[in-house]
Amino acid sequence: MSRLSVVSLIICSTAFVFCSPSAGAHDGHEHSREIQIVEVVGLLDPIEIDYINLQLDNAQRNWALAIVLQINSPGGAADQQAIEDLIENMEGSLVPVGAWIGQSGATARGAAAHLVDAADYSGIAPGSKIGDFDDFERSNKSATNQVENTLRRGEEAVTAGLVDVMAPTLGEFLLAMEDAALIEKISTELERADGLIQRSVADDVRVTFNKLSLLDQLFHTAASPAVSYLLLLVGMSMLLLDFFTGGIGVAGGVGCGSLLLACYGLGVLDVRLWALLVLIVAMFGFAIDLQTGVPRFWTVFGVSCLIIGSFQLFASHSLSWLTLLGGIGLTLAFVLSGMPALVRTRYGTSTLGREWMIGQMATASTDLAPEGIVVFEQAQWRARVNRLTPLKEGDSARIVGLEGLVLEVEPEEGGAIDYREMRTQPASEVDVSEQETHE
Repeated sequence: MSRLSVVSLIICSTAFVFCSPSAGAHDGHEHSREIQIVEVVGLLDPIEIDYINLQLDNAQRNWALAIVLQINSPGGAADQQAIEDLIENMEGSLVPVGAWIGQSGATARGAAAHLVDAADYSGIAPGSKIGDFDDFERSNKSATNQVENTLRRGEEAVTAGLVDVMAPTLGEFLLAMEDAALIEKISTELERADGLIQRSVADDVRVTFNKLSLLDQLFHTAASPAVSYLLLLVGMSMLLLDFFTGGIGVAGGVGCGSLLLACYGLGVLDVRLWALLVLIVAMFGFAIDLQTGVPRFWTVFGVSCLIIGSFQLFASHSLSWLTLLGGIGLTLAFVLSGMPALVRTRYGTSTLGREWMIGQMATASTDLAPEGIVVFEQAQWRARVNRLTPLKEGDSARIVGLEGLVLEVEPEEGGAIDYREMRTQPASEVDVSEQETHE
């Protein structure tokens, strides 16, 4: 029995030796002297949510002192389940999670406000706002004790119980977390020249700031309502320009890149599909009158569609008046003024080799009195004829000029005297030409 007791004692001692370090690491919270700061800027889209989850996992894996979300977000742009999973991840974190709404002027609305509510400790900078909790409704629990779906600033938010402390700077918020006994001692006291004692974060505490990578920032920025809306207008305008100037050039490349980013952003955001189709139809309306060279019904139709589609594009997000006026105004200026000038310059330049069309024969597809359609080399062209010599459908017409995308034509026989030639001819030659025409 004595030998069995000795063996048992040895086994128990060995087990205690091997088990005690891991128990100490967990129960004693042997944290590294690191505090991770994660900047949450803009809407909570899938990229931002994945990034926050990744930083939470890294903080727990490294046993950081705390992880703090520096929030400036107008709400969420991801599906409800993804946001709720993030909130549950924060609530179940093994390291303290803080949320600070700052710098001054920052905001936390909707889903972002619920992130603040889920944190172990929260703070707000003077001039910053939190509220609109009802913009995002959690399925398993209600928000804190707010009864008004309004935005509250600074000290008012602290008084209402929406945040724990007012902290003008991030450093003061970290010290407040120490005062609340959420993290171990991180402060040090320094005596200033005037004799006052200043409290600050100790030098041995490593505060790391984490941001999205450049590529992730690009797509995250594209998922904001204003940027995705403007990218959509720029992309469609550039493709329209590239279509009328011929070939695939810089405009086509810029247009395709803009549309790709816009498609990602609009795919993430809450968009009314019918309004998106209205914006696309507006560009087709502009294209029809650009082909004719004269703003008419389709231009008015396109302007109406552009305005309606812009105001109704987003269902749960809003665009500022500056963004709307800039998008609509610049698009109209480009389509109604810039595009016609560019097209005229493109097709009115002799270096493009279109002078070979002068003197060629076309066939009137409609009556020209004085404008209509002609067919030249199996392609339809807008055409204009002198009012003195109208053309009937099926008549042959000689091309005598090219203005933008409109051909100047005359009958194959009996064409009117060109007034441009009359100005350069002597009077005697003009009289002879007129006599030959009458004969």
